[in-house]
Amino acid sequence: MVHPVSLIISFYNKIDLLLFVFAALERQTFRDFEVVIADDGSKPEIVQEINRIRSNYSFPIKHVWHEDNGWQKNKSLNEAIVASEGEYLVFIDGDCIPHPKFLQEHFENRAENRVISGRRVFLTEKISKSLTLKRIQNGYLDFQVAFPLLMDTIFHSKKTELENMIRIRNKILRKLFIKEKIRNVIGCNFSAWKKDILKINGFDERYRYPGFGEDCDLDERLRRTGVFPCSKKHLITEYHFFHKHFDTLYEPNMLLWNEKKLNYETYTVYGIIKGSENEKKETEVKR
Repeated sequence: MVHPVSLIISFYNKIDLLLFVFAALERQTFRDFEVVIADDGSKPEIVQEINRIRSNYSFPIKHVWHEDNGWQKNKSLNEAIVASEGEYLVFIDGDCIPHPKFLQEHFENRAENRVISGRRVFLTEKISKSLTLKRIQNGYLDFQVAFPLLMDTIFHSKKTELENMIRIRNKILRKLFIKEKIRNVIGCNFSAWKKDILKINGFDERYRYPGFGEDCDLDERLRRTGVFPCSKKHLITEYHFFHKHFDTLYEPNMLLWNEKKLNYETYTVYGIIKGSENEKKETEVKR
């Protein structure tokens, strides 16, 4: 059975967080989806555990893995795109827990020549440590987490972006307050038509450092083809598990991004299909 939506999850070793994501996916109001794990080289024991548990869930799970050779998130994402069967792709990170209406809102708001970009709420370290599978299954993140997040925001000056937790469900109010704004893609919460991503040959695999470039580059190249990111703040929500910031080298990514911007690049020859844009026509990609 081919599902219209493929949810692609960036993943590396953190199986405990992946189980939280799966628990949240069991609560989704939209059910016609598959999961594709874009695994950037997790340990063999983690791969074995995923294979053991993948049949425990009500949704199909594919696991795409390559050997660990440093940070190659874009490569793993491209491999997951090829493995996906849905015509519409939703992207999250393995430390982001989706709201129950997350997939429904992404799917219902899809539109031609648009990338849908949601927003995230940052969980504090204290709240992240208090999370359990049972809490997620019982809907703790839907309502109960709001008060402790508010307290951490006010009294401990924590960055939570708590306002993103507000979801406007009334259709009339949505039209009034949720405007279609062109805003940057957030790599851990966006969706797009598969055909649009294939048209630009997916993610550029030369970005080898986290923190900047991999999603900005995709965003810019899509815009150059007439596909623009549309923000759905207060509508498409996820909860970002606490972790310390990556130590990263921004300069190589920044130099590459500026070079591509100067050249007005749309199609990358370092993406899903390796080689020139003419060679892409001679190569079949699973669609």
